[in-house]
Amino acid sequence: MRKMGIGAVALASAILLAGCSSSPSATPSETEDAAIDASGVTLTIWTDENRKPAIEAAAAAFEEETGGKIELVQKNFEDIRNDFINQVPTGEGPDLTIGAHDWLGALVAAGVVDTIDLGDKADSFEDVALSAMTYDGQLYALPYSLETIALIQNTDLVGEDAPATWDDMIAAGEESGAERPFVINTGGQTGDAYTMYGFQTSFGAPVFVQDDTGSYTSEVGMGGDAGTAFAEWLGAEGEKGTKHISTTIDYDTNNELFASGKAAYTVQGPWAIETLTAQGAKIKVNPIPSAGGETAAPFVGVQGFYLSSQSENALVAQEFLVNYLATDDAQKALYEADPRIPAWSSLAEEVSSDPVIAGFLASSQNGVPMPSIPEMGSVWDLWNAAQVQIIKGADPASTWDKMVADLEAAIG
Repeated sequence: MRKMGIGAVALASAILLAGCSSSPSATPSETEDAAIDASGVTLTIWTDENRKPAIEAAAAAFEEETGGKIELVQKNFEDIRNDFINQVPTGEGPDLTIGAHDWLGALVAAGVVDTIDLGDKADSFEDVALSAMTYDGQLYALPYSLETIALIQNTDLVGEDAPATWDDMIAAGEESGAERPFVINTGGQTGDAYTMYGFQTSFGAPVFVQDDTGSYTSEVGMGGDAGTAFAEWLGAEGEKGTKHISTTIDYDTNNELFASGKAAYTVQGPWAIETLTAQGAKIKVNPIPSAGGETAAPFVGVQGFYLSSQSENALVAQEFLVNYLATDDAQKALYEADPRIPAWSSLAEEVSSDPVIAGFLASSQNGVPMPSIPEMGSVWDLWNAAQVQIIKGADPASTWDKMVADLEAAIG
């Protein structure tokens, strides 16, 4: 684990008025420039091992400049969501916790998170990151990192140019002489709609419809002509058609075919780069090409910091978020502690000097947040199964229509 220190963070304009109410709805625009005095206040923050050193640096600056205290509680990341939901209502939870954006629906439903206001700092974050942390038009967390998938190509086989369309990609892959022009993980017989989603959205068939604020509704968006068009394309590219997409490909097989030079292109995430290049393959990362005519928009995952709805120090906690975590130094420290694509735009641009990061950032800028609404939990089994059936040769239109109807019934 890499660690770096950050210097003391200069205190920006305070968001607190002396004697203002403890309501977390007070915003930076409603306050005066004044030095915050947090003497006697202790903020408890849950974090995992990776991010703890970076938060410690911001906490030290906060303590020095405000007189407040920060108590960091290290937890296993996989335990945080359930513990937060269970402990916040009892008064035993933290003021702030690190977490993933796809927890948001469950956290809102449980009533354990409160909205935050980043003021002018909101302009410093990638739009997709803010969208991911927004629910019913309200921002619930300060984002700090992004994660998505992208097209990865073997430059010795197909060069560095990004194919604009699926057909362009397949043609280049075939011309390269590779055993397979393209390979994509389908989870074997399980299905992997997550990895396939960029191609699906290029037909205009999102899993759920988004409203004018960018928040997801519970309206299934995969039906109708657009969904049928995607399903028919999937069938045509499946095992009874071109065979470019096959249920014989699981995660490890996908990576081995690409790493060994037997496949010219794949769709994968940054977590697979080491494996994909282990046998010497030279790569370029590009946005996913369109199969249906619209922009291919893969899912984007976002991590950030949530504010407890039961915090007795909500305004002080927001001060820490806005003026100590939403800074160049703090965001760089978080990146160094756990290198993911930064949600802080200027840092994202800076680290994009690495072409691999640049490629994933470009893909994320085309992407959409994975829905965080509770209804998403009903989607995966039906969605994955329908895709596998279609790839194996089932009638695309009727199989897809049944999946959509079953999903609509499941979510009511």
